[in-house]
Amino acid sequence: MTTIAIREPSRVCPAADDQPSGIGLRPGSPDDAGPAGAICYEAFKTIAEQHGFALDFPSSDIATDLISHLLSRSDIHAVIAERDGRVVGSNFLWEGDAVAGVGPVTVDPSVQNRAVGRQLMEAVLERARQQGISAVRLVQAACHARSLSLYTKLGFVVREPLAVLQGQPPGMQVDGRAVRTATEADLDAAHELCRRVHGHNRANALRDAIGQGTATVVEHERRITGYATEIGFLGHAVGETTDDLKALIAAAPSFSGPGFLLPMRNAELFRWCLEQSLRVVQPMTLMSIGPYQEPQGAFLPSVLY
Repeated sequence: MTTIAIREPSRVCPAADDQPSGIGLRPGSPDDAGPAGAICYEAFKTIAEQHGFALDFPSSDIATDLISHLLSRSDIHAVIAERDGRVVGSNFLWEGDAVAGVGPVTVDPSVQNRAVGRQLMEAVLERARQQGISAVRLVQAACHARSLSLYTKLGFVVREPLAVLQGQPPGMQVDGRAVRTATEADLDAAHELCRRVHGHNRANALRDAIGQGTATVVEHERRITGYATEIGFLGHAVGETTDDLKALIAAAPSFSGPGFLLPMRNAELFRWCLEQSLRVVQPMTLMSIGPYQEPQGAFLPSVLY
């Protein structure tokens, strides 16, 4: 993750187990960015080094910039865990769209095995219930068995096995499809496409991406058949067909962060990406609580969902 142009959150990081801890929870504030950012950096760095993955954050400063950004947003609810007045963990609920996303949730190694991760997860799920949000999703690090077990016990259901892919974008045109920068005039068509594929739209995420200049659309036979907020860790994409996603991937200037997330059940797209010399960085898992429509088209999730 080399830039902090945030559209979506980073993934749910390893948490803790089921032991009572006596940790206190409170809403986050901008003053928490420093300690929470340092914990976020170390948590992801530890897992990356254990498994030989690329770092999510090149430095603690970049992780702190991310956390600072999340704490500044009115559409993100932050929860801070404290012990003896010291920040020991954080979690975030993204409330801007109909489906809420969770993460990043990170815990100081000094208090792991004390159910801090469970408490942080229960806090954001309770927040979702209070806000009347019935659908909550996250992306889990597939290498981490304990977090998979925790989220399953909390009610999450595995929906998609994912592969994070990185490499040089192919730069080719795909089957007569044209890719261009998205504008606000494209919003209605893109929202309708997302509703057809997922049963809901992601209006806020797309609007933010258009404002930041990262969103693209693909056109085929003079109509929009796909869009991407960005091809990368923080972006999502939707297409009528796999060829629409191929076009968006091929036209990307680069794949931001550790890479983009691809549902491995789309074997055609997965195989095509590998044939273009893209490489698998790590496996992840899309999980959900509440209503979930099996996608009726092709898609790339963000590290949120």
